[in-house]
Formats: sequence, structure tokens, C-alpha cells
Amino acid sequence: MASREDIALMSHLMRRAGFGASRDEIEQMCEQGYEVTVEQLLNPTGPPVDEYDLYRHHPITEVPGGAAAPGQAAWLYFMATTQRPLEEKMTLFWHHVFATGNAKVDNCFHIMDQIAMFRSQGMGSYRDLLKGLAADPAMIYWLDNNENHKHAPNENWGRELLELFSLGVGNYTEKDVFECSRAFTGWTLDAKMPRYPYGRFPWKFVFRPEDHDYSEKTFLGQTGNFNGEDIIEIVLQQEACSKFIARHLYNFFVADEPQVPAWNIEEPRNPEAVEMMAKILVENDYEIKPVLRAMFNSDFFKEALNQKVKSPVEVVIGTLRGTGDLTGSDPKLEALGKEPGYLGQDILDPPSVEGWHTGREWINSGSLVKRVNFVSDRVSDTSLPGVQRMVEHVGNNGATMSAEELVDRCLDIMGPVEVSDLTKHELVSNVESGGKIELGGESFSQRTSETFALIAATREFQFG
Repeated sequence: MASREDIALMSHLMRRAGFGASRDEIEQMCEQGYEVTVEQLLNPTGPPVDEYDLYRHHPITEVPGGAAAPGQAAWLYFMATTQRPLEEKMTLFWHHVFATGNAKVDNCFHIMDQIAMFRSQGMGSYRDLLKGLAADPAMIYWLDNNENHKHAPNENWGRELLELFSLGVGNYTEKDVFECSRAFTGWTLDAKMPRYPYGRFPWKFVFRPEDHDYSEKTFLGQTGNFNGEDIIEIVLQQEACSKFIARHLYNFFVADEPQVPAWNIEEPRNPEAVEMMAKILVENDYEIKPVLRAMFNSDFFKEALNQKVKSPVEVVIGTLRGTGDLTGSDPKLEALGKEPGYLGQDILDPPSVEGWHTGREWINSGSLVKRVNFVSDRVSDTSLPGVQRMVEHVGNNGATMSAEELVDRCLDIMGPVEVSDLTKHELVSNVESGGKIELGGESFSQRTSETFALIAATREFQFG
């Protein structure tokens, strides 16, 4: 039988590399071992999500049109039902780094195409991702590269490529931004047929040689007749690039960092860890999977329990998967797709190209109440199959149980969650107020699920 320490470590891995796992799944993973589980996450063999079942029951999610909501529902379905959790978690990671918002794009079909690219390439080559983004219709429109012309360069894409997608502030000059933008002139969208009367027609990337600036450029100390792909190759040669991506990975998977705009003035939380990851990234020609393997197997990752505030998506998806509240193409799917937004993370519609501010900035007085209510409503619903199994785990170790034992077992199943002595005292007092605990039956289920709901309201539960 797995030790409490093994359970805690495996649960930590599955919260960070996925969206959590049930106790039964955690115990099975502990039997096969931590490193084996990491390899399974990196090289999944589970079938892809059956998106066609989704489209049959929710046809609007296949071609969502202008609104973000159908696309949000579709992606939530992927995250809630996937058997390839790290693949989907990496999709969320890249959406945060390469934040693209439907509020401007107004074409959720193309945003979902970008998400599909992150899903298929998220653990592959960062070089390929950058090149794919540069030719991605949603990104081109989002950052105005369709308005970047030979005789009138638009610097939006060039600036964000350097500032937020690869190097970070302080590692380039304004001249570099201008020269980068010149290299991407002509990378644009093909003319699109009018929307009416037949509906939307897709954008297509097109390179227009007549609109490309073929003259000499000087970028990051190198001079030549550079095009967009040349620019990306020069970016990848910069020491700042690997460190920038490594710090993003550390912030997302290991422990909360300051917000990205502060990275040029604030040192990483763990400089040695970021340096190690950056080195592996360069040694593997910017392939992401080797970095993930080293990170998940590292001591700094294993020791980083409760060093991250759960994002709204992690709260919502972890709860849905743990309680079994969404196991297929449920009629409530489209409503559930909006839930991360209510908690502060409107997927497919980030507030800016900077993405979301993470860590403690996820929490304010309004979002905290919504987070607590979302989880509490579900873990207190004893009709849900996942909750029923959680109650069984709490009650399967003996004929009698004290109030403190019930609280300890509930904390164990909900995380494990480590709470302060004061919080523990309040939880135990609440259970004691209900009188003697009788195992089995509706009364035990009710008291146990009520304790789950109270744990969901604790400060400690907000960390993952």
C-alpha cells in the first residue's frame, strides 16, 4: 500500500502535469512508480478525445463563428475528458504564453485552430511553434501583421514576438523591434469572401512577395537580408530566449513567479532551476519534452508542494474530473464552459497579449467566493459518482471513527491538504457538533460531503 508521502507526491504531479486524478488512479500510479508515471504523461497512449461525439451533441462547438462561448465549451470538454492530461495542460500553457483573444479576432474557429496547434505540437519544438504562430491567421490578425507593409511597417507582432513570446524586456532594442517587423512584411492573410449571405469563410495565411521588404536589416547584432524565419533563428541563438521559456515553464508548473513584465528587474525564484532547464532546452535544440522530463523528476519540482495558487481553469477542471460532474457531452456543457471566466480566466479571451496575471493575483474578494462556491456545490453533491467514491474512501478504514479521524481522511482525499491547527480545530468542531459518527448510510455521506465543502473554503485548498 502506498505511503502518505507517495500519495502526496503523486497527487502533486497530477495536479501540475494534468488536472488532478482520483484516489484510485493515484494509488495505481504509486504502484507503478513516479518515473514511470512521468513517462506515461510525456508519451501518452490513451486515445484522443472523441471530438465527433461532442460535435454530434453540440454542433455549434465545431464551427463556433464569432462568439467565444462555443469554443470555450469545446475546450473545456477536451480538458475534462482527456486521457492525455499533460498534452492538454501544455495546450493551456502555450495559450497563456501566446495569449490570443477572441474579443478582437472575432473568429473563434481560428482561435480553436491555434489551440489545436498547441495540442499537437505543445511538447515538441518551440522553434516550430514560433514559426507556426507567425503564419497563424488568428495571431496575424490579433497582432496586426496583416497591416505590416513594406512601406509602412506595423511593429505590433515584432514587438510582442520579442517582448512576450521569446526574449523579454531588456534583451532587445527599439531598432531590433523595427528590423524584426520589416522582416515579417508580406506575412499576411488572403483576401476573404464577404460573410454574407453564406456565412463565414476561413482566413488563410499567404506570403505576398511584392509587399515584403527585401532590403538589408540589422537585428540583434547580425546583418543580412533577413526574412521572418531568419529572425526566429536569430532569436533562438540568444541566451535570453532559453531562460525566458524556462522561467515560463517554472512559473506554470513549479512555483509562482512575479508577473512577466517584472522579469527584467526581479531575479527568478530559483535561478539554478531556471538555468538547468534553459541548458537542457538548448542542448535539445529547443525540444520541450526533455525539459519537462527533467523538471518533473527534479527535487525542486517534488519539493514545491503548495507553491502555486490554482488557476481558475485548474479549479474548474480539477473539480469536474474529481467529482465526475462532466463525463461526456452533457447538456450543461455550454454553461460550464463559462465557469473559468466567472472565476477570472476567460479562456480563448485573455485580457491582453500579456495573458493573465497569475499566482495570488488570481484571488480577490469576488473570485474567491466564486471559487469556493463552485467547488463546494459539487463536492457536497452526493449524487455525483466521484463524490460517492470519495465518501467510500473516507469510510472504508474501520467500524468507528472520531471527528478528528473523519476530518483527517477528508483532508487526505481532498488533496492531501495540510491546514493550520486553527483551521483543523474548526473543522473538527463542526463535525463534533453533529454528534456521534455512524459509518455508512445517508447521514455519513452527508456529513462527509459537508466536510469536503468546508475544506474547499479553506485558504490552503486554493494552493495546488
